[in-house]
Amino acid sequence: MPPVREEPRDLITDDNNHHANDEEPKLTPTIIDNPNPKPMADHGGKDILSSDVEIKGSIKFQKELLIDGKVEGDINSDGVLTVGENAEIRGEIKTKSITVYGKVHGNITVGERCELKSKCVLQGDLKAARLIIEEGATFIGKSEVTTGGIKAPPARPEVVRSNEPIKAAFGARA
Repeated sequence: MPPVREEPRDLITDDNNHHANDEEPKLTPTIIDNPNPKPMADHGGKDILSSDVEIKGSIKFQKELLIDGKVEGDINSDGVLTVGENAEIRGEIKTKSITVYGKVHGNITVGERCELKSKCVLQGDLKAARLIIEEGATFIGKSEVTTGGIKAPPARPEVVRSNEPIKAAFGARA
């Protein structure tokens, strides 16, 4: 149901802006159409934490998030994270995809794509299916390029024994 605003009707005032007949004005309802009937959480756009925002605690989000402020805590999502130029993040990041322009002090695990831009600083280990590192990026840590899916436990190697005698390798004499 759209919101209703009450507006005065048939107001008669004198020179001092007083009601001429000393009656309260009669109000009639006016219906205001809401041009955006969707709830705010359903806007579908990118959420932004600007450079003046500081957060201590974990963050979870659904679709897209741009962080340009300071965060101390873990970030978990199945969405897309962008770490802005002014951002400084201290904590573990687990997300579907990430692009880093700012500073991250902590490990990053992404299911799909990780992009480290030319002026970014990453101090921590990185695990991603696809990794793009631009020239000029600072990366201190280990990287692992995965298959993107959940890893199955490694299969136990099968030992095959042959009846042939083992020949010495590298020119060793028997």
